[in-house]
Amino acid sequence: MCTLVRMTAPSAADDPRTMRERMLAGDPYIADDPEIGEASAAALDLAAVYNATSARQRALRRQLLEQLLGAVGEDTEIRPPLYVDYGSNLRIGARSFANVGLVALDVAAITIGDDVQIGPNVQLLTPTHPVEPGPRRQKWEAAEPITIGDNVWLGGGVVVLPGVTIGADTVVGAGSVVTRDLPAGVVAVGNPARVVRTLERG
Repeated sequence: MCTLVRMTAPSAADDPRTMRERMLAGDPYIADDPEIGEASAAALDLAAVYNATSARQRALRRQLLEQLLGAVGEDTEIRPPLYVDYGSNLRIGARSFANVGLVALDVAAITIGDDVQIGPNVQLLTPTHPVEPGPRRQKWEAAEPITIGDNVWLGGGVVVLPGVTIGADTVVGAGSVVTRDLPAGVVAVGNPARVVRTLERG
């Protein structure tokens, strides 16, 4: 999955920043870069260790999550396997739970609030690619951040696309594809996800 964006290939001569600096700024970059590759490899190594832990190794899991992620709140659990690009751009609040198979492609920031429930095989996808064949062939890409508010419930198999914000207390039905922002306190379902109900928020 990707967001279809218009993206022209920048000239390296016009921008002295490294590809990693461009990536972190949300600007077009080329992922086939040694610095970026090493950061990703280190995260994948750590994620592999995390994914090999057992349910009885809660303390070790917590230690590994704190090394891998940008932030992880108290009493938050992420059941392996967990898949990330870098980990450091993923921040999750307190008392949240993610079931097995979370894919959090954190090229851009992914911010998850407190008390969030994430079903199995949810995908949070920040990368974008150009529609134009030339820049895409040259391997340019970019990313847009994802924000999940407090007390959101994402059902199993939900896909959240780049640049999306989901407001607090909202529920997204299983299998839905969230292509645009969702307000707080609603139920949304479908592909693309549409609001079908407003919730009473206590």
